[in-house]
Parts: sequence; C-alpha cells; structure tokens
Amino acid sequence: MRLLLLLFIVLPVLEMWVLITVGKEIGALPTIGLVLLTAVVGLALLRRQGLSTLMRAQEKVRSGEIPAQEMAEGIFLAVGGALLLTPGFITDALGFACLVPGLRQLLLGRFLRHVTIVRPGGFQGSHAPKRDSHVIEGEFSRSKRDSGEDQRPKH
Repeated sequence: MRLLLLLFIVLPVLEMWVLITVGKEIGALPTIGLVLLTAVVGLALLRRQGLSTLMRAQEKVRSGEIPAQEMAEGIFLAVGGALLLTPGFITDALGFACLVPGLRQLLLGRFLRHVTIVRPGGFQGSHAPKRDSHVIEGEFSRSKRDSGEDQRPKH
C-alpha cells in the first residue's frame, strides 16, 4: 500500500521533471509532439497486440482450454494502454514495456511466478476448503412482479 502511495506521489513529479528537461533541450512544441506521437504509436501497437491476444484466447476457449496466459496478457495490455495515454516519457516507457511482445513475456513470466491459477472445480490438495461448505440449494422461479411486467394497480 505504501509503495502504491509512493508511486502516485513520486511518478508525477519525475514525469514533470523529465518533461521540463526535455522541453528545455528541444523546445515545448517538439516535446508535446513527442508525447502525442508516443500515444498514437502506442495505441496502434495496443490495438494490434490486443487483437492478437483476443484471437489466441478465443482459440483456447474453443479447444476447451483456460486462456489464463491470454487473460494475464490482457491485463498487461490494458495497463500498458493506460500508461501510454498518460502524458510523460516514463509512463510511455513502462507502457511500451507492457505492449512489446518480448518485454511483455518477460514481465508476464515474473508476474505469473507470484500468481496461483485455480481451475474451475476449486482447489486441489490438503488446503482445499470443504466442497459443500457454502452451497445453498433451493428452487428459483420468476414471478410477474420480477419479470418487469406492468406493476400498476388495475382500476
């Protein structure tokens, strides 16, 4: 939590410092142009990588597999896209790292080491919770009132 708070305080200050430094070197308009250019190039890359990941996920679902890798890649792509839309060169570098396939795979590998994927059907092994511990059985039917039919009183 403290790391996240620190990130939200330090990152914008660093971004402003880098933007001001670059602006002094090349001028304000070229700096703004570079920021816009990285956003446009990043969004094009996001679109291409996003569609590729979506197609692979759909193929896995069709074959009955769980698209866990593709779901994790989708998260990285979404974060990368958000970072690229945030003005600044540091966030652009982090965003591109999430979008470039080789770098994304490297980051994803490190990320997935800390994640446990649970398949449908629950946990396996000695730490598994009891199967029926939170099951509530019953019947369900929809009444006229629930179905959205006219509920005004009849005269």
